[in-house]
Amino acid sequence: MGCMVSQLASKFAFFPPSPPTYHLKKRDDGKLTVVSTASPAVSIPTAADDNSLDVLVVDTKHGNKIVAFYLKNPYARLTLLYSHGNAADLGQLYDLFVQLKVNLRVNLMGYDYSGYGASTGKPSESSTYADIEAIYECLETEYGVSQEDVILYGQSVGSGPTLHLAAKLPRLRGVVLHSGILSGLRVLCHVNFTFCFDIYKNINKIKKVKCPVLVIHGTDDDVVNWLHGNRLWKMAKESYDPLWIKGGGHCNLELYPDYIRHLCKYIQEMENLTTEKRLKKIRKNVNLQPWSNTGSCCTCCGERCCTFKCPECSDCCCMNVSWSINCPECCKPSCIKCCRLPKLSNCFGPCSRPSCCHTKNCAKLSCSCNSCFCWECCVGKHNDTNGKHNG
Repeated sequence: MGCMVSQLASKFAFFPPSPPTYHLKKRDDGKLTVVSTASPAVSIPTAADDNSLDVLVVDTKHGNKIVAFYLKNPYARLTLLYSHGNAADLGQLYDLFVQLKVNLRVNLMGYDYSGYGASTGKPSESSTYADIEAIYECLETEYGVSQEDVILYGQSVGSGPTLHLAAKLPRLRGVVLHSGILSGLRVLCHVNFTFCFDIYKNINKIKKVKCPVLVIHGTDDDVVNWLHGNRLWKMAKESYDPLWIKGGGHCNLELYPDYIRHLCKYIQEMENLTTEKRLKKIRKNVNLQPWSNTGSCCTCCGERCCTFKCPECSDCCCMNVSWSINCPECCKPSCIKCCRLPKLSNCFGPCSRPSCCHTKNCAKLSCSCNSCFCWECCVGKHNDTNGKHNG
């Protein structure tokens, strides 16, 4: 049942343009170029003369061949790996890629999912995961790009493979979620828990991302409600200032001036974010408890009590810096190790043994507790030889 629902959800999630808006053509020098199959208005033919564009065909572990565009910027310090939405292919995105490459001063790698554009196979959740993993591996092996210099960008459904990969890469420079989704099922209906057959469970994966996350969402998005973006932003461990575009829909956020302006600011800050600065920021955000002899508090002993698990009983073994007896109520006769250890500096003669916790008369040689291992002595309730209470 779960597999059937998952397959049904995949059908609603993917709408590749049919026919594709481009096809590949091999040049005389053996390199691939892109030719538009849509209309002359589409500027893909200019890609044939673009020396900064590499057209790639990459194999995935599912056996599919996916098409990717790599746009080089000689002034770039970072690389943007772009995962597009569910109803577009690279032919429609080429103009946007050129604008982002120039305005953001980045290298940009965009790719078509299996079954999109000139890529082979059929689109599915698992295939998109294999697609982005193959593209990232290509960035590493073919272009020598390390994860510290990569920003993952996911639009709409593209937020799924983006967060899938981001959760696996602890040293990423950043993540951008553009009209992102909490999960596939949550786009269709409001549910408060995750079903096993749900797809793109971003609501779980966002918590594993260890880099700054920028969320961009339109307030009037009628496909993926703004609440998706808002919750992703709140759940991210390291959230960057979000961009809520007032009046923005699902497919038109790039037309707003704030879009490119905010992205430029984010990219510039990520360029200046060195490893040292990131570590300082992490230390500042995490409430680290300084190491001390007092340790953590337990309910029975007050704030100067270290709690440890006693190996012989289920209660705590209480110990403070002065090694004195301040917490007899937490001790039990079943386990002598539950008592606090004595102040050994005051013990002399036959009485100087850890089992004797008598502190008032412990320095006297006449102490009758020299062989006592009873719990009453530890809590000050042991009587001396005259029948008087020593505590």
